[in-house]
Amino acid sequence: MIRISTIFIAICMVLVAASLGFVLYSVAGISGSESAIVALTALTCLILYNAVSMRLRDRSDVGGQIADLSRGTADLARQVAEFGRRLAAVEGRVASANSTGADRIQGMAGEINELGGLVRQLAASVAHHEDLLAAAPVAQPVAAPRDDLLQPVPPTPTVAFAPPPTPPSAISRSQTQLIGAIRHAIDENRLDIYLQPMVTLPQRKVRYYEAVTRLRDERDQVLAADDFIEAAEVGGLIGRIDHMVMLRCVQVLRRLMIRSKDVGVFCNVSAATLASPQHFTQCLDFLEANRALAPSFVLEFKQATFRNLGPVESENLAALSQRGYRFSMDHVSDLRLEPRELADRGVRFIKVPAALLLDARQSATADIDPSDLSDLLGRFGIDLIAERIEGERSVVDLLDYDVRFGQGFLFAPPRPLRPEGASATAEAPQTKPQDLNGAGTSAPVSSPAAPPRTTGSAALARRALGPN
Repeated sequence: MIRISTIFIAICMVLVAASLGFVLYSVAGISGSESAIVALTALTCLILYNAVSMRLRDRSDVGGQIADLSRGTADLARQVAEFGRRLAAVEGRVASANSTGADRIQGMAGEINELGGLVRQLAASVAHHEDLLAAAPVAQPVAAPRDDLLQPVPPTPTVAFAPPPTPPSAISRSQTQLIGAIRHAIDENRLDIYLQPMVTLPQRKVRYYEAVTRLRDERDQVLAADDFIEAAEVGGLIGRIDHMVMLRCVQVLRRLMIRSKDVGVFCNVSAATLASPQHFTQCLDFLEANRALAPSFVLEFKQATFRNLGPVESENLAALSQRGYRFSMDHVSDLRLEPRELADRGVRFIKVPAALLLDARQSATADIDPSDLSDLLGRFGIDLIAERIEGERSVVDLLDYDVRFGQGFLFAPPRPLRPEGASATAEAPQTKPQDLNGAGTSAPVSSPAAPPRTTGSAALARRALGPN
């Protein structure tokens, strides 16, 4: 765009040239054509002068700009050089720090290896001393007779008596006999299922059932799970037991769901089954075939199982979770829990003994106050179940902790399933609500202050349960 000053200069030059031509024509008496030629010549000279002066001025301006640009470029070059120097210094520091950290890590690794060697030597030495102490006989000197009560007799040498040596195979023989009895009971189908209800609090409405395993020997003596599970794991029979229990639980669940869909069954699974490829594959195939029952079929593992998960166990848990099965954690010994990690693994229920929840000392050792545990677990979709409830006072205290589910002898003891309960279709006659809670049984069970509500799932469970 043409500047206003340029237009003003052009107008002035035209006026000057025209004035010159008019003066020559009127004063000097020169003809009009000659006056016009003189005026045009003067205008041309003025234009040339203005152009040359503007070019010189622009050249000086461009020179100044180039000088400024040169100075800016030089400053930028100095700054880049400074940044390069600083970057080189930082890289040198990082390299030296990495080398120092690597040297420290190597030194720590060497010290750890040395400590490990010392610990192994110490363990071997302790084991050797224990073997020597176990092999050495224990001397039991005979008390000398009292001189004031007996006649003097010739002194007799002190005799050292050693206890009869225990056969080294006594314990193993007993465990072998127990394993044989367990195997025989499994072959003879003497594995019984007991059901214990889990109720909502404070309504005491039956919501879930836990399947408890019992084993009968040749003399029909009932063995609790704690009495034979360890031996079954040693003998490699726990996989067969878990598979049989899963089969019975699924049959019971199908029978319970005929009348009510709002019911579920908890089935205990051993860590040995989870880690055994052969037994887990068999159980996984069975659970895959009954995948439609996954929302109501909860697999229960111990707290120690979740804390000692290896790659195989984690992969197997993920396979079960992908098929829609939910998990429960029981045998909780402390309240140091990681709700986010457990929820990511598929845990939706955590059973905590009522005594552990109400123990005031847990507030000092746990990561969270027990009264806030239910709310914390609920944020991650995990329900807290208080188990081993035996008194009404515990129920009142647990309600302050916002516990939604309860289980224990206060509500009902584990009751055996009838032999035909898993497959029979005939319905048993109606029983009183007190029967569900164990009233009138031979076992000493505390009775609640008010009878629990009778629901469809509870009435159906009574049809599947036999007498205590």
